[in-house]
Amino acid sequence: MTINEQPSAAPEPTSEPVRAPERAAPEPARPVALITGVGRSIGIGAGIARQLAASGWDIAFTYWTPYDRRMEWGAEDGAAAAIAKELEDAGARTAAIEADLTGPDAPTRIFDEAEQRLGPVTALVLSHAESVDSGLLDTTVEAFDRHFAVNTRASWLLIREYGLRFRGEPGGGTGAGAGTGTGRIVALTSDHTVGNLPYGASKGALDRITLAAAHELAHLGVTANVINPGPVDTGWMNDELREALAQGTPLGRLGTPRDTAHLVDFLCSPQGQWVNGQLLKSNGGAAS
Repeated sequence: MTINEQPSAAPEPTSEPVRAPERAAPEPARPVALITGVGRSIGIGAGIARQLAASGWDIAFTYWTPYDRRMEWGAEDGAAAAIAKELEDAGARTAAIEADLTGPDAPTRIFDEAEQRLGPVTALVLSHAESVDSGLLDTTVEAFDRHFAVNTRASWLLIREYGLRFRGEPGGGTGAGAGTGTGRIVALTSDHTVGNLPYGASKGALDRITLAAAHELAHLGVTANVINPGPVDTGWMNDELREALAQGTPLGRLGTPRDTAHLVDFLCSPQGQWVNGQLLKSNGGAAS
C-alpha cells in the first residue's frame, strides 16, 4: 500500500436477522374411514370409498370373496387390490381386510387391523350385505340366521366396537363445545322385504340399531344415520327389472353408487354434523 492509499473500511454489521429457510407446513392428518362391503369395483361400497378418498380420508375396507363367488354375478378377481390402488392414487392410505362377518369375532379383528395399519377410526360406514331372495314360505332357518348374522348382528358388533374405541372430539352436553363432535356412523339399508324376507327384515333391524346409536353414542360426539339408496344397479338386475325400476322414478333413471357416495360424503363432513338419527331416502323419488 502506497502512502496515498487509504485502508478499506470494514463492512458495517447488518441489522437484519439471519432467517432460517422456510419449511412447508406439515400436511394435516387424514381421518380414517372404515367401510364394509367393498368387494366389487362397481359396488356401492367401492363408490363410497372413492368419494371419501377424494375428500381427504384414509380408507380401511372389508370384503368377502366367498360371498360374491356364490352369487350370480360371481367374484371379481383382484378387485380388492385394484380398488386399493385407485384409492392410493387419490392420496389415501389403505387397508384392505378380508373378513367373514358371520363370525362374532370378526368386528374386533377388523378394528384391530384397521387401527394397527392406519390409526383410530373416525367414520364407520356399513355397506355390507347378505342378500339371497326368498319369501315367507320358502326361507330356510339357515338362510334367515345367516342374514341376521351378517346384516344385523355384525352391524351391531361393529357399531359397539366403534363406540368402545372412539377417541375423537366429544360433542354431547350443553356447555362450550357442545355439538362439535367428529364421529360418524352411516349404515345402508333397504325396505325390500316382499319376496326378500330375510334381507328386508334383517336390514329393518339394522335401522333400529343405528338410530339408537345416535342417542347412546351422543356423549362421544358421534352422529349416526341410515341411508336407503333405493334401486341401484350394481350388476344384479336383468334388463326387464332395470327398465321397470327406472320408469318408477321421476327422473327416469336408476340410482348409481356415486349418488349414494355423495350423501355419505356430506354426512361424514363437518357440514353434515347436524343431520343425526335419521333414515334418509336417497332414491330419486322412487315410490316405496
